[in-house]
Amino acid sequence: MQDNPKTRPRVTLLPGHDKRARHGHPWIYSNEIAMDAAAKALPPGTLVTVVTAEGTQVAAATFNPHTLIAARVLTREAGSHIHDEFIRRRVRRALDIRDRLFPRPFYRLIHAEADGLPGLVVDRYGDVLAVQLNTAGMAMLWPSVMEALQAIINPRAIVLRGDSSARTQEGLPLGVEMALGELDGPVEIEENGGRFSIDVMGGQKTGWFFDQRENRAWVSRLAQGSRVLDLYTYGGGFAVAAALAGASEVLAIDRSEPALANASTGARLSGVEGVCTFKRGEVFAELEGRAKGEELWDLVIADPPAFVKSRKDLASGTRGYRKLAKLSAQVTKPGGYLFIASCSHNVELSVFAEQVARGVADANRSARILRTGGAGPDHPVHPMLPESAYLKSLTLAID
Repeated sequence: MQDNPKTRPRVTLLPGHDKRARHGHPWIYSNEIAMDAAAKALPPGTLVTVVTAEGTQVAAATFNPHTLIAARVLTREAGSHIHDEFIRRRVRRALDIRDRLFPRPFYRLIHAEADGLPGLVVDRYGDVLAVQLNTAGMAMLWPSVMEALQAIINPRAIVLRGDSSARTQEGLPLGVEMALGELDGPVEIEENGGRFSIDVMGGQKTGWFFDQRENRAWVSRLAQGSRVLDLYTYGGGFAVAAALAGASEVLAIDRSEPALANASTGARLSGVEGVCTFKRGEVFAELEGRAKGEELWDLVIADPPAFVKSRKDLASGTRGYRKLAKLSAQVTKPGGYLFIASCSHNVELSVFAEQVARGVADANRSARILRTGGAGPDHPVHPMLPESAYLKSLTLAID
């Protein structure tokens, strides 16, 4: 990759709009930049040097003149060369952190801004990598990223999951393709003592949600001897963990037949197929029916997809979390436990906790919060980007 800081295009911050960038925020918005004709003419993904109105260099970044987040900072050392070795250093550092945290190679390897590679997500399933290039800048850097992944990880296969909505906003095409090697079916991973079958090509996001690993381990501590209801089970991570921890019965519900098939395979691979039942259904309808039948469970797990995908969904989405909490509490046995989560980054923890509390009250139940959780350490948070801590969860003892 060729990059010369001396000849790199410059974009200029508007007077009085440089404080956030100078203090290390990784995002620079379009309304903070002097969008002159030269800036607007730059191709999406161009490497640029960001300077203040006075000409002081602030950062090296990728730039897209057509998006709200116009510049994404790669380094505050604006004179750095953004070359292949720069990318390799970032990948090596991310790998070193994960190798210290996890005994087996199943984790999120690269988590975008927090790992110094904005717009890049890499999930590792042993010798198979699933990659999301969510910005025009990272799409431009992909040849260097792929070289680094091959040199450092040496995977047998790399899948490009180019089907996220973020790519549309960046003006990038959608699609899923093999960037390296071949896959003839699902891949297997290990987590919390269980084994799971992952559809890397066709599953949601990159095929698995590593972010809930620690929460699944925590919740399984409450499952011994319990009847467990797992809502939105997807690949069966919570269900299998509960069964392995000694649950007497697990009913897992999801609307997706392919997801349920993979979850069932995971139960079989983990030796708990006799404990787990997987059922296709719409969660709200299932809960309403079970509440009317006064059906009660010792442990209820509700890990839904994002109810709030943008700020315009905030009102309806928060009502959805309140309703989910109410219905889940109604089918939780007095003396039992409820785990409920939100992956909506537009919903702050305080708002989520308030809606859950209201939902439990709507069910005429009382509760205490035992634990507030987030994503695992393979999903680090940039210290200047707290809103990237998207996952939040509450574990409640229900009376």
